[in-house]
Amino acid sequence: MLLHLDASARRTSFSRRLSRAYADAWRAAHPGAGYVYRDLAADPVPHIREAWTELCDYVLENGITEIARYEEAVRTPAQREAWAILKPLLDEVVAADVVLIGTPMYNFSIPSSLKAWIDQITFPKMSLKGRSFVVTGARGGAYGPGTPREPYDYEERYLRDFFKGHFAVEDVTFVHAELVNTRLDPALAHLRDRHEESLTAALETASSLGASSPGASSPGSSSVESSSVGSEVRP
Repeated sequence: MLLHLDASARRTSFSRRLSRAYADAWRAAHPGAGYVYRDLAADPVPHIREAWTELCDYVLENGITEIARYEEAVRTPAQREAWAILKPLLDEVVAADVVLIGTPMYNFSIPSSLKAWIDQITFPKMSLKGRSFVVTGARGGAYGPGTPREPYDYEERYLRDFFKGHFAVEDVTFVHAELVNTRLDPALAHLRDRHEESLTAALETASSLGASSPGASSPGSSSVESSSVGSEVRP
């Protein structure tokens, strides 16, 4: 199953365009596979509250590492409410073979909508090993290896370190379109060709990855899509 998330506040963003390129290719390659789409900007996940921390405390204190046992931590009405929010999100990521995340870089990092989703699904000593995570992103400037702004790329660094370090996910792939602001900022206009090259390469890479990524472990599972994605304008 492919779990597809978009986090850009813009309905017509480059990061959405890239994630759609991957998703379209993946679905064409695996026509019988399940597909779940969440727009984290249009339908934001609530930020965690105290009851969520209590669930995590119980899991940690009682040595619970199996995801199927997390519900044992629910003991109060507030915790039941917290569980009702996070369980559908958790079920989706557990069922996924591939987790696809379309996200822009905001202020050197990720949108708060994506961070809220990560917080909701995360428990102590939790493993999602065996799944593939693909992140398609867009940045206003250039943050690739060797660029002056490479040290400011907390988006890829955070996501890679978290998915690998906490979730034990070994297969984490990033595809970026850079210099998006050359379309808007006169001071960057001379770099527009480099942006176009970056975007073209990113779209081709996203489609190629989607076509070659693993299919569903349970073909024929239901497909749920909550919204559509249009053409791109900005990250």
